Amino acid sequence: MNVLVQIQEDSIQIEKLLWQATKSHQDFGAQVTFTGFVRQHDHQKTITHLEIQYYPDVTEGEIYRIIAVAQKNWLLDTILVVHRVGKIAVGEPIVFVLTQSKHRAEAYSANEFILDYLKTSAPFWKKECFEHGTEHWVQAKQSDQVRFQSWDSVCL
Repeated sequence: MNVLVQIQEDSIQIEKLLWQATKSHQDFGAQVTFTGFVRQHDHQKTITHLEIQYYPDVTEGEIYRIIAVAQKNWLLDTILVVHRVGKIAVGEPIVFVLTQSKHRAEAYSANEFILDYLKTSAPFWKKECFEHGTEHWVQAKQSDQVRFQSWDSVCL
C-alpha cells in the first residue's frame, strides 16, 4: 500500500504527484483524483485569497487515521492526500486526493469518503479574505456534515 500525506505551503504539483503514483505502483485498474481550488466568490462577495491554518502532527495524524478507515473499507493500492496551508490565491489548488484500486467503485468511494472527511472534520481552519479587507472564518456547511455522517453506516 502506497500512502502519502503532505501538508504544505508550496503549490501542489499535480503532474508530479500523478507521475509518482503511477510509477510507484502499476498494478491498479482505476485512479480517481480530486483537486479543490480557491473559488472567487462566496457569500456574494469577491474573495481575494484564503488563509488556512492547522496544528502540525495532530492534523497529519487525523488524516492518517481516516486513511486507515478507508483502507479497512475499500481495497486500495494508493492514497495520496496533499493539502495547502497558509495564504492561497484565487484559482490555486487547495487540496489534491488520489486513490488507486483494482476497481473503479473502490477508488471512487474511498476518494469521496476522504474528501468528505477533509471538508468537515479535518483540523484545518479556513478564513476567507474579501475585497475591501473584510474576512470571515468558514464553518463546515450543514449539507457537507450530512454527507460525511452518511458514511457512519458504511464505515465509521
